[in-house]
Amino acid sequence: MVNAGGDCSRTEEKIEQERPAPEERRPAAQGVSHAWRALRHRNFRLFFGGQSISLIGTWMTRIATSWLVYRLTKSALLLGTVSFAGQIPTFLIAPFAGVWVDRLNRRQILVWTQTLSMVQSFLLAGLTLSHLITIPWILGLSVMQGLVNAFDMPGRQSFMVQMIEAREDLGNAIAINSSMVNMARLIGPSLAGMLIAATSEGWCFFADGVSYIAVIASLLMMRLGPQARRRATSTFTELKEGWDYVSSFLPIRTILLLFAVVSLMGMPFVVLMPLFAAQVLHGGPHTLGFLMGAMGVGALVSALSLAARRSVRGLIRMIPMAAAVFGIGLVGFGLSHVFWLSMLTVFVAGMGMMQGMAASNTIIQTLVSEDIRGRVMSYYTMAFVGMAPFGSLLAGAMAHALPTTAMFVGRMNLLLTGAQWTVIINGAIVVLGALWFFLQLPALRVVVRPIYREMGIIPSAKEMAAEQVQS
Repeated sequence: MVNAGGDCSRTEEKIEQERPAPEERRPAAQGVSHAWRALRHRNFRLFFGGQSISLIGTWMTRIATSWLVYRLTKSALLLGTVSFAGQIPTFLIAPFAGVWVDRLNRRQILVWTQTLSMVQSFLLAGLTLSHLITIPWILGLSVMQGLVNAFDMPGRQSFMVQMIEAREDLGNAIAINSSMVNMARLIGPSLAGMLIAATSEGWCFFADGVSYIAVIASLLMMRLGPQARRRATSTFTELKEGWDYVSSFLPIRTILLLFAVVSLMGMPFVVLMPLFAAQVLHGGPHTLGFLMGAMGVGALVSALSLAARRSVRGLIRMIPMAAAVFGIGLVGFGLSHVFWLSMLTVFVAGMGMMQGMAASNTIIQTLVSEDIRGRVMSYYTMAFVGMAPFGSLLAGAMAHALPTTAMFVGRMNLLLTGAQWTVIINGAIVVLGALWFFLQLPALRVVVRPIYREMGIIPSAKEMAAEQVQS
């Protein structure tokens, strides 16, 4: 484990504890193809089944919430404000939540978070269907969901290791989880668009509330071994341990910094999707659903390609490439006035976004040790989700403030709205962040390769020499 002082060496005893036994490293697939090998673990199969249903409802709620706010206000600024209210609690509370995730039973944490999320969805449904919903109610319930997510996200990320008995299947489990999220991203917005057009946003919220029953049942059905207990110290001492770890360990620090930039400038383009659907492409909820679905298809393709990988090797190099693709996709989406071109560019953006997220998650989960996993994943949550509220507020303010102006591309005169300029500028900043990460790669390899050798991910010098002799 990397200690708080930044020493990147690991004791052999620690490595042996984390390294799977030889017979565990290449288990029989037991009828499951290589790309889906993590599903041979019963607990993960249950998780996959429950979450697949629940996440469809979650994406329905996201689309319904953004469309409801836009229908009530027609304001880009309020779209950003509502998103800010739903995500700022995660930024403020996630480090403290990480301490408790390391202390408490993670399954119990997830049962509680999923139950509270179900209550929040039913409240939204009841208020919307009774025509009592107002922006203050939406803001308040968004804050409630943000508080729940502050515990749910690091808890779920840390719980992944407990569901996967063979450590070498962890990367595949993360890729399958990403595939599941993006299949839901594909199905959920499409269902939401159709349901909103036919009835009301309230039925999307109700369907989401019902969907939580599946994931709660799957968690209760799991058979888990005892979770390792550690001696708890003061909360602030453990907070400092977590911060020292992520701030001094170069690979994790660099990954989190890039993802903070991507989350701040890139991810909030989703908040502006209703504006693109209505004002740029002159559509309605169906158009919004198709755009979100195209992004989901791109992300799903990316996640499936990661599921087919056999090793974590090469993923660090993939992170800046994915960020660059994401940024380029955003710039193209901002420039487009044509529905099919917007669908294509958002597909590209979805691919880059998911590739970077899944690759980063896999590397961090591989490098971090169990006793500090919850706290590290809480900082991952801060970088991935916690920066998004500031980005949402910034994106909404920029889209509101920037005037509609012309841009000349060759002989074409493109009239771009404030929302389009916002996405173009933010996409360019994401590309610059990817370039910065590329420049850090040589230093990252120096730190990571010895750890990979100790963990058996890449061959040691002796093993390489033996292979050369044999050949």
